[in-house]
Amino acid sequence: MNPFAPARDFLDLTLQGHTPQQTSWHTPALQAQWLGHGLLQLTPHAANPQQEQILLSTGIHGNETAPIEILNSIINDLLNGALPLACRILVVLGNIPAMQSGKRFVDYDMNRLFDGAHAKQPDASEARRAAELEQAASAFFAAAPAGAPRRHYDLHTAIRGSVFERFAIYPFIHERQHNREQLAWLRAADVETVLLHSKPAATYSYYTSERCGADAFTLELGKARPFGQNELARFTGIDRALRERLSGHGTTATPDISGMRLFKAKYDIVKHSGEFVLHLADDVENFTALPHGMTIAEDVEVRYVADGGEERILFPNPKVGIGLRAGIVIEPASLD
Repeated sequence: MNPFAPARDFLDLTLQGHTPQQTSWHTPALQAQWLGHGLLQLTPHAANPQQEQILLSTGIHGNETAPIEILNSIINDLLNGALPLACRILVVLGNIPAMQSGKRFVDYDMNRLFDGAHAKQPDASEARRAAELEQAASAFFAAAPAGAPRRHYDLHTAIRGSVFERFAIYPFIHERQHNREQLAWLRAADVETVLLHSKPAATYSYYTSERCGADAFTLELGKARPFGQNELARFTGIDRALRERLSGHGTTATPDISGMRLFKAKYDIVKHSGEFVLHLADDVENFTALPHGMTIAEDVEVRYVADGGEERILFPNPKVGIGLRAGIVIEPASLD
């Protein structure tokens, strides 16, 4: 029986705005629970108190469709028994109205509304959804056995190209240590570039890292394209790695992060006024090198000038609102 009928699967049902005929059901291997639109929890019958607790989110930006399609395929295989499940997971499809309309967002960028930031944008539909997703994450991890490993992989694609096609953002972890096993897993997933963030952020991965104690990452996996137009062969690394991890074969006994490109945020370029000018081409790629002495941006009395020759630009966007980040200047980093 298909619990998603008349829709084909979890993604179809979510996009159609329907509720499944059953909100809780069993397969021979797992229990499935529909927790709300775009929220599906899967728990293996063979429970282990130390099994990983993994939150898989995507569609936080509605036009980043490749990870949505990949994750939906994985869910289909878990539900029909083609892929075994060895851990408890929560699947989140984030900004459903934006997914339906093929837009990045409807009212406000959802990935700047977490960790309570949604309270500052009460009229935005994304603010209400961000609060709901915070609650879903907190409830999921609160129900995890004590000591069980907690993970969160937030899957994205980028608006613009990148010198390094796939990269991860490791949220600021305050006094905790970076998890080398997780970094080695990213490397095995063909994600060999990582930004080690240096301050709190209003992203979903920062929320789950700081408030839920998860090893959390924002994963940028390629270019954003409409549904049905993705080159899914370019995403085989993350697809394989997720399938291995969910089936219990994705851990790395001897973490090897040699060859990984690690960066840290040096400072944000902030748009202070309507006079802001970004001195970079409209199609400049993420991780483009910034020559020493180059004027990166200007805004009234503020000038951002490249220093040292090892800096690079990340997420340049001069069209953001006043007071928001228009880019990040980053520099090479290493683990202590």
